[in-house]
Amino acid sequence: MKKDQFIHHFIFDEFSATPKYQQVVGNILRGIEQGVFKKGDMLPSINDLSLNFDIARITVEKGYNELRKKGIINSTPGKGYFIVDTHIKQNLRIFLIFNKLSAHKKLIYDAFVETLGDKATIDFYIYNNDFMLFKKLIENRKEDYTHLVIIPHFIDSEDKAYQIINTLPKEKLILLDKIAPQITGEYGAVYENFAKDIYYALEQAKEQLSKYKKLKIIFPEGSYYSKEIVKGFSHFCRDFAFDYEVISNLDNEENTEGVAYLNLVEDDLVKLLEKIQAQGFALGNQVGIISYNETPLKRFILNGLTTVSTDFKAMGKAAAQLILENKKEHIENPFQLTLRSSL
Repeated sequence: MKKDQFIHHFIFDEFSATPKYQQVVGNILRGIEQGVFKKGDMLPSINDLSLNFDIARITVEKGYNELRKKGIINSTPGKGYFIVDTHIKQNLRIFLIFNKLSAHKKLIYDAFVETLGDKATIDFYIYNNDFMLFKKLIENRKEDYTHLVIIPHFIDSEDKAYQIINTLPKEKLILLDKIAPQITGEYGAVYENFAKDIYYALEQAKEQLSKYKKLKIIFPEGSYYSKEIVKGFSHFCRDFAFDYEVISNLDNEENTEGVAYLNLVEDDLVKLLEKIQAQGFALGNQVGIISYNETPLKRFILNGLTTVSTDFKAMGKAAAQLILENKKEHIENPFQLTLRSSL
């Protein structure tokens, strides 16, 4: 096949969060698997791919360099790139979809990709907690995926989303971060046990929390976070006789002294820190903060923020292992308290 005819076999998905250079790699590997690209075939030039699909030359070059490192292609000065090896062992094709991309979700993604290594092609999507976008991405997906890996967090239409998930082939399905009784059949999962996890994490911080008059959890209205977190928080406070309150925002928090806050959302964390600084209170003494979800930055903010968090790297790695070992287990992911000066 002439190299200009290869152009018609490249497909770039604008809805995908998979970097374009990885889509270059995926297109060529898929073409080899399907027998379209054969040993010795010349590939389109970097300029041709760049112009035809409006992507940067450096992006195409990065994709080609990845394939050269794998020994799949090579190049000859003045002639271009050509295929040198069609004996690839990559037979895992994964549809990976997250509700959003954040610092801790990136930890999941990186661990997932690193564990799979060269054994899989991954198409990565983000639906931004939007049911209609989730529905569109699921319904328009390619049919050749060996695995469908989903983080199922929705602000609305949750039951409709579960109905869609229930139509998927369960032997291919892996849920991350959350499971729901509405989803039936045998499928793999790596999940958080939200109520139990928060209860036992707070129990470990009981001594530090005892110096505060009241505990408050900031649980925003319309949040995709599991209400099981509030259930576990309330259960802990009742069991250990803490005065507590569930609030949806910080608008009416004029005096934060004597309160320890459990904060879930990053925007609320910024507002809370601003209020504490404006009031001149000492964090970790007059006011306490426990921040949900560990990220590297929280180790350094105001000498360190106490966090309660699942192990996101462990989650990504465990999900990849389910795929590599072809298992349908439900794995409860580790959760821990990290005490720092904010409490």
